[in-house]
Amino acid sequence: MMISSLSRAVAAEFAPETAYLNTSSCGLLPRRTVDAVRALVESNATGRRADAGDFGAVGRARDGFARLAGVDAGRVAVGSSVTVHVGLIAGSLPAGAEVLAPEGEFSSVTSPFAVRGDLRMRYVPLAELAGAVRPGTALVAFSSVQSADGRIADLEAVRAAAAAHGARTLLDATQSAGWLPLDAGAYDYTVAGGYKFMLCPRGTSFLTVTEDAQRSLPPAFAGWVAAEDPWNNLYEPVRRLAADARRYDEPPAFLSYHGAEHSLALLNEIGVDTLRAHATGLAARFRTGLAGLGHEAVPGDTAVVAAPGLGDRAPDLERAGVMVSDRAGNLRAAFHLYNTEADVDRALDVLSG
Repeated sequence: MMISSLSRAVAAEFAPETAYLNTSSCGLLPRRTVDAVRALVESNATGRRADAGDFGAVGRARDGFARLAGVDAGRVAVGSSVTVHVGLIAGSLPAGAEVLAPEGEFSSVTSPFAVRGDLRMRYVPLAELAGAVRPGTALVAFSSVQSADGRIADLEAVRAAAAAHGARTLLDATQSAGWLPLDAGAYDYTVAGGYKFMLCPRGTSFLTVTEDAQRSLPPAFAGWVAAEDPWNNLYEPVRRLAADARRYDEPPAFLSYHGAEHSLALLNEIGVDTLRAHATGLAARFRTGLAGLGHEAVPGDTAVVAAPGLGDRAPDLERAGVMVSDRAGNLRAAFHLYNTEADVDRALDVLSG
């Protein structure tokens, strides 16, 4: 998409009232998404429909994520949170299995395994993750982009190491899906929360499972929506589960998914490459500006910028209308479609003061 076309698309969908650099916490909703949610709220409030929402919208959201993830929609399950998806995977591991994760990994990726109490958890620095995979490792669980500081994992090296030692892989793409290319078929499992870089309402999340991994992943949360023929499985246990990843579906939060289909459609219209160039270009401008102020940001070609030791400046920035976050002592800024060079310069002006 050309820059002029991108500008027109953004102007039609977003009107932020702040310099909003906090997508790593929560993305802004496009206008088309807001309109879809509002329409469902009104129909639910006035009794103009016979049910709570449209499974067609859920299917279109599934299709939209599948396009971003580079897989067939039959490989995608929908849910409400990354933690629930990871909990399903954690419950499938045998007692004593080793789970390898980076130090400082986001809690949703590690806690479902750790709270079991009968798994062997091992943590290593992110840069050493690939080299730490060993024959006894059952699963490598990690994020493509770290929440605390925006570092990008060496995805190819981790996949190769896991394959060499017979370990499965679980990738959390919550901080990258939409701006960083995702090949979900390269991992046994991927999970992604929709409410950050995918600009969906909170309550949308996606799980992909390879055909091989499905053989060892019991559909422990199966309800009627996971049936091959849902409407004929409303009463008594489900007789036949869906043949594809839909067997892992949770009952959808319709308000969220009515919006999600439109957010994901927008991202697919814009394209990952266009968004990546825009967001990482602004991030690079911010890193350069920080260096000019004497603050070295965590290096990397990523849309998420972290400045160590500046986390306590987040309240100052917020008072000045610049929304960022404080994570692990880092000042964290994340860039998306609705950000401009003026947003970057506004943040730098506040920090220079």
